[in-house]
Amino acid sequence: MAIDERVSEVQAGLPRLTPVQAFEAVRSGTAYIVDTRPEYQRRAAGEVPGAIVIERNHLEWRLDPVCAARIPEAASSDIQWIVLCEGGYSSSLAADSLRGLGLLRSTDVAGGFQAWQDAGLPVVHPATPTEPRLAGDPRTPERPVISEASGAH
Repeated sequence: MAIDERVSEVQAGLPRLTPVQAFEAVRSGTAYIVDTRPEYQRRAAGEVPGAIVIERNHLEWRLDPVCAARIPEAASSDIQWIVLCEGGYSSSLAADSLRGLGLLRSTDVAGGFQAWQDAGLPVVHPATPTEPRLAGDPRTPERPVISEASGAH
């Protein structure tokens, strides 16, 4: 199976979220956005405020609640993890992998960070890109706050 076919197959089976749906899920406190984009993309385009940055090659270990290398937020298999990549392709594969670990509420943002920006949702441009989360890292991300200036509804 070619990669484009695999992505299409995975996406057909995921309850993917629009950027606004993802934003609302995080804002309501029922989900976390996990940004898997590499630093150069986050540096160039900005970051979603409050997103947990986890490099793709560490994702499953950081979010598996029974793994010693997990982050503190990964306390249960009931958590909704919303994976975000640049365009909404690798995030689908990542969410599918998390679902394979029993994290059945995992999904991704259709259209990725590009769609997030296009929807007018909050983006920050820190002087230094956020460091990826490490095992046991106690940093607690802030929940994004919607403002009238963001253009989101």
